[in-house]
Amino acid sequence: MELEFKGACREVGRSAVLVDEKLMVDYGVSPGENVKYPVNGSRPEAVLVSHAHIDHSGAVPNLMDLNPDVYMTPPTFDLSHMLAKDTLRIAEREGELPAYDSIELTKFAHRTKQIDTGIKFHTHGFEAEFLDAGHIPGASSIHLRNKENKSIFYTGDINTLDTRLVSGATDLPDSDVLITESTYFGDEHPPRKEVEKKFIDSLMDTLNIGGNVIIPAFAIGRTQEILMLLDAHGIRAYVDGMGIQAYRIMSRHPEYIRNPTHLKRAFNNAIMVSGRKRANIPLESSVVVTTAGMLNGGPVLYYIKKLYKDPKSKIILTGYQVEGTNGRMAMDTGNIENDGIIQHLKPKIEQYDFSAHSGDRELKEMVKDFCNRGTERVFTMHGDNCEGFADWIKEEVGVEAHAPELGQRFTV
Repeated sequence: MELEFKGACREVGRSAVLVDEKLMVDYGVSPGENVKYPVNGSRPEAVLVSHAHIDHSGAVPNLMDLNPDVYMTPPTFDLSHMLAKDTLRIAEREGELPAYDSIELTKFAHRTKQIDTGIKFHTHGFEAEFLDAGHIPGASSIHLRNKENKSIFYTGDINTLDTRLVSGATDLPDSDVLITESTYFGDEHPPRKEVEKKFIDSLMDTLNIGGNVIIPAFAIGRTQEILMLLDAHGIRAYVDGMGIQAYRIMSRHPEYIRNPTHLKRAFNNAIMVSGRKRANIPLESSVVVTTAGMLNGGPVLYYIKKLYKDPKSKIILTGYQVEGTNGRMAMDTGNIENDGIIQHLKPKIEQYDFSAHSGDRELKEMVKDFCNRGTERVFTMHGDNCEGFADWIKEEVGVEAHAPELGQRFTV
């Protein structure tokens, strides 16, 4: 088999791997001021999408002129379609030239075949299967086998540990070749229970002195998990932004949720807010969970504008803050840009590790397990230290490993 790595090489974002010049596994973008797309021209006959986050799915509509077959799980389709529509809406609102139009978006919907995890299917000379990746609802790893019985396992974004929202990935199949994410190689996540306790204690300290807590959260996965955590501690929160729409999509796919009953209760007990209703929130010892998770746009900027001079209040970040985002600037300098104005934040800023990725220990254990079961070559991608991970695999596991560069090709 021929592999060409077209994105997420020694970087996080724009995941894309071309297999035998026929199958594209993921086709995402790196968001930011200058959006990055997968490199080099491609003419795949099929596209398999691991999950809905735009660094894995965001460029798929750009391929619709090729009429490829597109495959993903049902929640991944609904969530990625939601994000694609929002991306198009924002581009039109900002007067920017969108990467695709409404016709291509409609074609994307028509070309997509929705296939549940655990079901094997055939496409363009390969047997394929989606397996639960434990990252967000609908997220899958992808197992491919060609006619010569050579197999590849692509992790996508994977988490082998349970969270409140989804169960961790288990029962991963044997594979000749492993393509693994490397996001948290070298970084160990603290135990989730400890993170949750510190998070709740900090939140309650703020409420008890009459402050407000703003919790910026990613729409898919993080908003839902945080609301479940708050509900488990009897804390009623306001919820605003696209996380509400994402929840409604998830509720249509309860088999992909670890505890759908608790998720439903958490949202039923929360106070949903949008548009003009924001002005009615008292912001007196209140908790607001809202997008965007990195403070770049979204309703969160409305709430910060109301509270940025209040030293009793707190902004609790729940996810990684990419370089160049408002969230990273807030952490580094205490400032953000809000509607063209630089604001100095008097609320305390804290960050908690609610990552939906495997940490260093889980990544290493997974690779060792695959290699003990016969994996002969490993490719590391989607991380800031892919080379380090590949070196560790060669030295500690004794298996051939590579950290591909952008556009690099391999025969396996």
